[in-house]
Amino acid sequence: MQHSICSVLLIDDEALARDYLQHSLEDHADIALCYEHCAERAVELALRVEATVVLVDLRMPGTDGFTVVRNLRADPRTASIPVVLLSSEQDAEIKVQAFAAGANDYLVKWPDPRELVARVRYHSGACVAARQRDEAFASLARSQEALRASQAALHQAQKMEAIGQLTGGVAHDFNNVLQIIGGNLQLLKLIGGVNDNARTRIDTALAGVERGARLAAHLLAFARRQPLQAVVIDPSAVLADMEDMLRRVLGPQAAIVTDIAPALWSTAVDPSQLHNVILNLAINARDAMPGGGTLTLRARNIPSGAPELSETGNGDYLMIEVADTGKGMAPDVLHRAFEPFFTTKPTGQGTGLGLSMAYGFVKQSGGEISLKSTPGQGTSVRIFLRRSEQAPAHEEETQSAPLFGGIETILVVEDETAVREATAELLSALGYQVLQAEDADHAARQIEDGADIDLLFTDVIMPGRMSSLELSELVRRKLPKAQILFTSGYAEGVLAHEGKLDPTISLLQKPYNADVLSARIRHLLRRRKAA
Repeated sequence: MQHSICSVLLIDDEALARDYLQHSLEDHADIALCYEHCAERAVELALRVEATVVLVDLRMPGTDGFTVVRNLRADPRTASIPVVLLSSEQDAEIKVQAFAAGANDYLVKWPDPRELVARVRYHSGACVAARQRDEAFASLARSQEALRASQAALHQAQKMEAIGQLTGGVAHDFNNVLQIIGGNLQLLKLIGGVNDNARTRIDTALAGVERGARLAAHLLAFARRQPLQAVVIDPSAVLADMEDMLRRVLGPQAAIVTDIAPALWSTAVDPSQLHNVILNLAINARDAMPGGGTLTLRARNIPSGAPELSETGNGDYLMIEVADTGKGMAPDVLHRAFEPFFTTKPTGQGTGLGLSMAYGFVKQSGGEISLKSTPGQGTSVRIFLRRSEQAPAHEEETQSAPLFGGIETILVVEDETAVREATAELLSALGYQVLQAEDADHAARQIEDGADIDLLFTDVIMPGRMSSLELSELVRRKLPKAQILFTSGYAEGVLAHEGKLDPTISLLQKPYNADVLSARIRHLLRRRKAA
């Protein structure tokens, strides 16, 4: 209910007082009068009419004016409302008692209407000004608190971005080192002539390379620098395929509840990376429930404007939730949970990259991720992915081919000498005719000079005047039937747009092994023959 700026509450046991005030105020539209004869209701009425000044008679049966003043001052909601005592007695001692009780003014009945209006406006204006001041201070406090929260969020975002840039750069160089080690070890196995003990040692070292590759992949995922092969998927099918795997991961002690809503919306995402994210979240849930518990895999359509999207954004989203009934996280742990290498697990039982990898993947996919946890009650991770209006894509099946099945000509372009030579020897051992170039400029000269190749295998980022993309365009013009396979420690924004690869681009991530390299090359060369 809206009131005039001067809201006057009159408390007097005689209706004559009401009549006098109504007559005195009738020409003043900005002053609203409320009359009450019951002094016991003073606080209640002052709040109801949002009084900006209270006029109260001093002498009333039962509760007198002094008591009304004390009651108003005792309640924090009415303590600041100005109170004017009305009395028929012109007595200095009574005035002293009135001001001692908390009155703001003392009027002898009945003053001139002009004086009455002036005093009412004066006290009401002071009350309104005080309220505006208090609201301004409260608003300032809220703004400062919001600013502190925004600064903290900005600081956290800047810290995560700085960590991401560092880890991305480290992972890129680390992948090249792994490729040198892995490529030479695989070459040793292919060349042969090693005894069983040496072969076992080589396999152990290759397993270490694969472990390092997974570590680098997690770092790149957190840094949002992994190349995503996003396709439109049916999430129901992807999640249904994961149920058996989750049961193997969690073991017999944990129960799994799948709560997948019907008719889930499609979403554009890299299915293999989504698979890895859910697997990592399930492993975290298993470790949080050493004595057993329940893991819930839930999926819902969340339409635009739903309460779940209050911190996410506009638009329709698919929500995937992984929740457990484990130990939960304390607030200080929850605040750092997405940081890479941060873990509460004992040494050797976790890298601290599971949640950071999930964070980076979801952000790079254009979605949002939220983490809620209560100590002793469990943890919930919710992933929000944007809805796609397109129909789910069908995966192209690739058949494996024997490692020794190729006789075509391949041009290997790589600025890292050790990587290039190991890869060239590996392809030669597989039967291919191999040409080498240290950068795109040298490779372009070979093409211009008439080199006839079936496939270009090129690193993405190399020094030199010509880029790998420009080299690929030259190959397409000169040798339209030749296939192109890119490789990189990470896409680095050259091939990827907003972290997503064009579906027409073939990219093999470093470090790659002989099996994967051979399979990708045979797949592309079969496509060439079919064309």
